[in-house]
Amino acid sequence: MKKFLSITMLCALFSVICLGAARAVCPVCTVAIGAGLTCLEIWGVDLVLAGIWAGAMTLVMVFWTAKWLNKRGVKNGLWYLLSIIAWYGFLACVYLLPGFRFGGLGNTLWGIDKLLLGVVIGTVVLYVAERWNAKLRRENGGKSRFPFQRVLIPFGALTLVTAAFAAVVYC
Repeated sequence: MKKFLSITMLCALFSVICLGAARAVCPVCTVAIGAGLTCLEIWGVDLVLAGIWAGAMTLVMVFWTAKWLNKRGVKNGLWYLLSIIAWYGFLACVYLLPGFRFGGLGNTLWGIDKLLLGVVIGTVVLYVAERWNAKLRRENGGKSRFPFQRVLIPFGALTLVTAAFAAVVYC
């Protein structure tokens, strides 16, 4: 319970600090997802599944920061790289939490740490889904082909990958 409270408070504090600067679409949802990942671990959900969504959430934060930088006229690629390093560095701080096991017996899948594998998979899947969504919109004159396309494509891709990894882990 102590670990749950510390992670939740850390996520909440960081989100409140960034709230004014990022002008994120839904900062409350971001905090809820961060707290939800901790609950998933407590409830026994495998770390690779939580990592998929944590990686996707972190990439969303990178996208939000890039949008914020674009609004302020920043076009230098170094700032975007710094943003990526900062957000994924923040996610890497999970490994510094007391009681967290990096690798070790029962915490690897295919020889890779489960959370790290999930973060990489979630990041790649969300990036590919966003690119596919942008391509579909571009081909259709900047408009969606179906209602809620911008939400359904990334969410559907992440859900399918999560289901596939759940089958690998639990079956």
